[in-house]
Amino acid sequence: MLQVRRFGFCLLLVCGLTGLVACAAETNSLVWNTAAGRVDADIHGEPLWPLLEDIAHQTGWHIFVEPGSVRNASTKFKDLPPDDALRMLLGDLNFAFMPQTNGPDFLYVFTTSRENATQLVRPEKPLVKKQGHVPNELMVKLKPGADIDALAKSLGAKVVARDDKLGIYLLDFPDATSTAAALAALQGNNEVAAVDYNYYFDPPPVTQPIPSSSVPPGAGSISLKLNAPTDGDPCSPIVGMIDTGIQSQALGNLNQSMLPAISVIGNAGSGASVQSIGSPVELITPKQVASPGGSGVPTHGTAMAETILRAVSQASGGSSPVRILPVDVYGTSETTTSWNVALGVQAAVDNGATVLNMSLGGSGDSSVLESVIQQALAGGVVIFAAAGNTPVSTPTYPAAYPGVNDVTALSQPGQLASYADFSPQVDMALPGASVVYVGNQTFLVQGTSPATAYATGIAAGTKGLNCPTWAQIQAAMQAKFLVPKQ
Repeated sequence: MLQVRRFGFCLLLVCGLTGLVACAAETNSLVWNTAAGRVDADIHGEPLWPLLEDIAHQTGWHIFVEPGSVRNASTKFKDLPPDDALRMLLGDLNFAFMPQTNGPDFLYVFTTSRENATQLVRPEKPLVKKQGHVPNELMVKLKPGADIDALAKSLGAKVVARDDKLGIYLLDFPDATSTAAALAALQGNNEVAAVDYNYYFDPPPVTQPIPSSSVPPGAGSISLKLNAPTDGDPCSPIVGMIDTGIQSQALGNLNQSMLPAISVIGNAGSGASVQSIGSPVELITPKQVASPGGSGVPTHGTAMAETILRAVSQASGGSSPVRILPVDVYGTSETTTSWNVALGVQAAVDNGATVLNMSLGGSGDSSVLESVIQQALAGGVVIFAAAGNTPVSTPTYPAAYPGVNDVTALSQPGQLASYADFSPQVDMALPGASVVYVGNQTFLVQGTSPATAYATGIAAGTKGLNCPTWAQIQAAMQAKFLVPKQ
């Protein structure tokens, strides 16, 4: 397996090569042997972004690009050291390589200055995802008066999680064969309103550390005053943030805008979330929230909360009654399921949320989750959800459900991000990168997640400023944040 070669010094290389070697090969090839410190390339007309994605995948480097940088690489060489290889590959673009002692190395690619290289390149190889659904589990929504315990017994299933208020239940079966047979039987049962597998959701994007010198001074500062919110007042929005756990201590003075966090995660195994009948809501404290990247790395939920509040500040002029209600649907797992998300939506609504931020998604179309979403929408709750971080035209859920604001990401004004979903259901496109701060460290999170958080913050901040209707706010945002045509 290729390993990242650590250079013993910092390179700042400005390239101005012309006269690139033309390549007659039909297929582009780039082999970055990090163990040997040598690079082979046979490339013809490859655009800058996929080239850098390939380099990031093979080297493990964190690569940042100045927005608007353009390059079509055509070159052929063999056995070059990395610095010479970069000169050949990047042509007249400037670049700077900065090795790190305690983490991935950094490569900056720019046309004007290194400080302007702020757009993170995602590796070509996507984040490993749990595909499909939780084995041997079905989500069931019953019609009023139906008996889930009798129904489960007749199917040879166990009720491992339930919400009687919603009439939704999670059933566990002995094996895949009995699960499939039960699905077919339940689809034809007149006591069943909806039934589906318990689908996995994609892991959220990871926050990436970046040198503070790469971020303009004051880029992460947020000036926001909590302005006399009133519970139950439609002009004092509560954002239900359906996400990972948050680290309250990392938010500093922004904690004034945060309501106590709640969780829908229980101790049931294999994807089950709530073992007992009753409310799924459990108060959590910051010490219960584990950070996947270490104690100093902000969780996805922390990053989204800061991004929402930055947008609230910008939309409101720095003073707003908007508050965030964090709802943890992940616990200590890297992924979540349709069941957890359904419970999270209902927990947010039950606790006063008037607008939901769902910077998450998956490919599984759950009719049970959709029924919970539609119930929230019918109650006047506004929902913003992430379109997905795969550049395809297929839908991501819950963003693609009718009535949900489906948000995709821009890499720069008028340009869809290379990773962003562009399905026909997408309603708006906003910036796909957010800089967040924990202590003295700067982090970047990129994807349709921060784009969704920006959208939610703008909507909530506008509502809290002069209280237009939600319909007016959504119409104005869809007109302003147009999705670029493919």
